[in-house]
Amino acid sequence: MSNALFPDLTVNGEPVPQAVIAAEAQHHYAPKDKPGIAWRKAANAVAMRSLLLQEARRRGLTPKAQEIGPGRFETEEEALIRGLLDQAIRVEAPSKDAIRAEYDRDPGRFRAPPLWEVSHILIACDPRDPESREKAEVRACELADKALQAPNRFTQLASETSDCRSRATGGVLGQLCPGDTVPEFEAALHKLSEGEVTARPVLTRHGWHVIRMDALAEGAVLPFEAVKPRIADALERTAWARAAREFVATLIEQADITGADLSRPI
Repeated sequence: MSNALFPDLTVNGEPVPQAVIAAEAQHHYAPKDKPGIAWRKAANAVAMRSLLLQEARRRGLTPKAQEIGPGRFETEEEALIRGLLDQAIRVEAPSKDAIRAEYDRDPGRFRAPPLWEVSHILIACDPRDPESREKAEVRACELADKALQAPNRFTQLASETSDCRSRATGGVLGQLCPGDTVPEFEAALHKLSEGEVTARPVLTRHGWHVIRMDALAEGAVLPFEAVKPRIADALERTAWARAAREFVATLIEQADITGADLSRPI
């Protein structure tokens, strides 16, 4: 039933069943005591999808569903929205001068992968279990403080306390490259200087890690020709995203929507 907290949604005169919004709301986070936030987020998402579908059907599009994974195909709605964006959004390939200017703006952004020599202390836990996670975090924070106060004791601390098999070698993981570890661990490596220890433990699917960067070899700056295709692709994707935002903004401006507000994010 419609009320101020859960209003009915209408897009260009087309009512949207509340069951559709309720199903979408399951995919949007909100505090337990504020279910209206999840509803508004869901209403906005459904309204935007409805706008795109209406425009696709107005244009008479009938795209064939594409395979998006082994044995997995787009839904009819996904195919319609993709077909609409394919038709409505066209961007030109960036010129060589534009690609060169982007490279020259800061060649240092284009490097070969770095090489890290890393040691760590792992306090294992199941991150999905709040009690286990919090208990392990307290222990990991204690070890991080000890390692920061006495860096020369890191190897000893790892040998005595780590739940990783690397404890046998004082926590040494050896040389690592991007892609060798889980994303959360790698993200921490990108922030560390040589000899630095993480001030706070890092949580991954394996538990809490206290990490030390033993040695760091920055990758060499790559020549223009080596990164030209990558820059061209990035510039084209940026231009496509900008054109997509403009296209969507036009649809929103021309639309008559009640029960959702697409003028600002929630």
